[in-house]
Amino acid sequence: MPNDCSVTRKLKIVPGCLDDYKALANYHYRDGLLGPMAGIFVLKPNSPLPYLCSTISSPYNDAVGVIVYTMPTPGLELRNVATGNLFAGLDRSTQLALINKNVRCISRVIIEPRLRSLGLASRLVRETMPQMNVPIIEAMAVMGLVNPFFEKAGMKAFTAKLPARCTRLIEAFSMVGIEQHQLIDPQTVQRKLDQLPACQAEFIELEIKRFLQSYGRRQNMSTGLERTKLVLSKLTARPIYYIWFNQNLGLRI
Repeated sequence: MPNDCSVTRKLKIVPGCLDDYKALANYHYRDGLLGPMAGIFVLKPNSPLPYLCSTISSPYNDAVGVIVYTMPTPGLELRNVATGNLFAGLDRSTQLALINKNVRCISRVIIEPRLRSLGLASRLVRETMPQMNVPIIEAMAVMGLVNPFFEKAGMKAFTAKLPARCTRLIEAFSMVGIEQHQLIDPQTVQRKLDQLPACQAEFIELEIKRFLQSYGRRQNMSTGLERTKLVLSKLTARPIYYIWFNQNLGLRI
């Protein structure tokens, strides 16, 4: 894999579309529908990336990273904490109007797996937030504790205490050689699980089943990628809230 600088020089951030997101959606640990779209930006090569050419037919046109902005969710407790109750104490219609004028939410940040660990997720966040032209950008990250790229991009984190059951499973993964920074990639985790020797596989299987006891019928899911995706998506009971204030824009009333 080439070094960080050579990759960065060959990538540009440009406006994208829903098809760009769909092309990379399978690489994200979260399933489910997105809210109303507010903006999409993509990382695209501006010169060939030889190590991707064997699988990407048009290296100049295909996205290798994507960030999706949506309209904000009306009621978030940690938003009130982060903004000093800026949007609290108002009638609902006034509150919704104020939030919609001033806030956009980062709902997805996805990097093609072969280009991860190069700081590209932080770059996507840092360089596109000002382009949304709103005073406040926010994000909720289920896996923020293990991959704090939002903070590296300049956002401030507000977090609740990690539940004991999540801490226990994260530590169990580490004991079998699956480290925290790898827990954002279900495919990598599943591959490592499949390669474990019998004694470690039995240990981590018991820990996963213990963890899933809190999730009803899903505790009986068969082993495999879909269960691993579920486990990784639930590793924090309450997502971390991130916020960024655009110092060049005042609140829109």
